Amino acid sequence: QVQLVESGGGLVRAGGSLRLSCAVSGILGNYDMAWHRQAPGKPREFVASIDATGHRKFADSVMGRAFVTRDILKKLEFLEMNTLKPEDTGVYYCTLPEFNAWGQGTQVTVSS
Repeated sequence: QVQLVESGGGLVRAGGSLRLSCAVSGILGNYDMAWHRQAPGKPREFVASIDATGHRKFADSVMGRAFVTRDILKKLEFLEMNTLKPEDTGVYYCTLPEFNAWGQGTQVTVSS
C-alpha cells in the first residue's frame, strides 16, 4: 500500500522560506510525484512536480521561488520555497498521480 507522509509545515513570515518533506513508502523503483496545495475556501491547485526522469514542472505562481528535489533511494521528496507570500498559505500535499495516492497534508501559514 502506497503511503505518503508530509512534514515541515508551520508559520513563516512573508519573505521567508520553508522546506517540506514527503516520505514515500509502499512502492518500488522510481515514480512521478507532485505537490499540490489548498488555500482556505479555494480548490486544490498544482504547485510543482518531478517525474521519474527528473523533469520538473512548476505552477506560474511559484516559478522561480520553488525547488523540487528528491532522494529516490530513501524515498524522500522535498519542496523548498523562498520569498514566501501570504497567498502561499494553505495545506500542502504530496501525491503520486499514477497511484492516486495523497498524503494527509501539512499546513503552511505565511504571515504578512
